[in-house]
Amino acid sequence: MKAVVVKGKREGYEVRDVDDPKPAPGEVTIKVNRAALCYRDLLQLQGFYPRMKYPVILGHEVVGEIVEVGEGVVGFSPGDRVTSLLYAPDGTCNYCRKGEEAYCHSRQGYSEELDGFFAELAKVKVTSLVKVPKGVSDEGAVIVPCVTGMIYRGLRKAKLERGETVLVTGASGGVGIHALQVAKALGARVIAVTTSESKATLLKKYADTVIVGKQFSEEAKKEDVNVVIDTVGTPTFDESLKSLWMGGRIVQIGNVDPSQSYTLKLGYVILKDISVIGHASATRRDLEETLKITSEGKITPVIAGTVSLEEIDKGYEMLRDKNKVGKVLLKP
Repeated sequence: MKAVVVKGKREGYEVRDVDDPKPAPGEVTIKVNRAALCYRDLLQLQGFYPRMKYPVILGHEVVGEIVEVGEGVVGFSPGDRVTSLLYAPDGTCNYCRKGEEAYCHSRQGYSEELDGFFAELAKVKVTSLVKVPKGVSDEGAVIVPCVTGMIYRGLRKAKLERGETVLVTGASGGVGIHALQVAKALGARVIAVTTSESKATLLKKYADTVIVGKQFSEEAKKEDVNVVIDTVGTPTFDESLKSLWMGGRIVQIGNVDPSQSYTLKLGYVILKDISVIGHASATRRDLEETLKITSEGKITPVIAGTVSLEEIDKGYEMLRDKNKVGKVLLKP
C-alpha cells in the first residue's frame, strides 16, 4: 500500500510503498476513509516530539472501516466504521479503569511510537477504538479525536457552565473554528478572535462576537470572559490572560513555536484567581459524547480542502496558508 513515511528525525517524509498491515492480537486493520493534517505534524517533522520512532507513518487523526480483526478482539467487527484516540492506552492501569486513558503510563502515540494513518490501510489497537454513529459524516468523525473531542475535554477540565463566556484565539483555524462550535453546543456565549478582517464575516456565523486584531483584550474585557481557549500560544497568551475576568480559566492548546518561552507574572495570576490549564488530548468518553453532539447537528465540520496521499505537499501548503479556514483532510 501507499503511505506517508517519516524517514528519520528532521529528514522529512516521502510517499512510498509499504507492506499491508496485519492485525496482531488485540488489534484491527482499517481501510482509511479520511485522515487529517495537523499543525502537530509540522512540529513532529521539525523534531519536537522526542518519542518518535523511525521510520514511522505520519498522521494521528483518522476515520475508517474495519477490514480485519485480530485474535481476541471483541465488540468490533469487519464493516464497523470507527475512529481512534490519538494514542493507544493499555486499558488495564488505574487511570484506564477510571476512564482517564489520557494519563495511562503505557500509552503509545499514533505517528510517534506507533504507525499513524496517512496510508491506505492502518493498524489500530482495540483499546483506542470508538465506533462512529450513522448520523456522523466521515468529515465530522475524523476531527473528533484531535479537535472537537479534545476541545470538549478541555472545557470539561475548565468546568465550563452554561451561560459563561468563552473566548477563542486563532478562531478561523482548524481547531479554533470548531472550538467555537463546541463551546456554543455546551451553552456558552462565544467570542472569536482573528487577525484577519476578511474572515470576520464568516466567523459571525459561529460566534456571538468577533474581535479583529492582535491586541484584543481591551475589547474582550467589555464583558466578563470566563474561559479562554488559546489555540495559538506565545503570540496570544499575554492578551488571553488579560482578557479573563476574575476566577477565569485559560485552556492552553496552541504552541506554534515550542522554542519560545513566556515570562509569567505570578502576582497577576494569583490576584485574579486565574487557572492555567494545559491540554492536549481526549478520552474515549470525550469522543463518544462529542460524536453524539455532532450527530445532533450541533457541530458542522469546516473543511478547507481535501488532498490525496500523492498531494501531501499541497496539503501542507494549505495548512500553512493563513487565508485558509478550517481543517485540511487527506483521502487515500
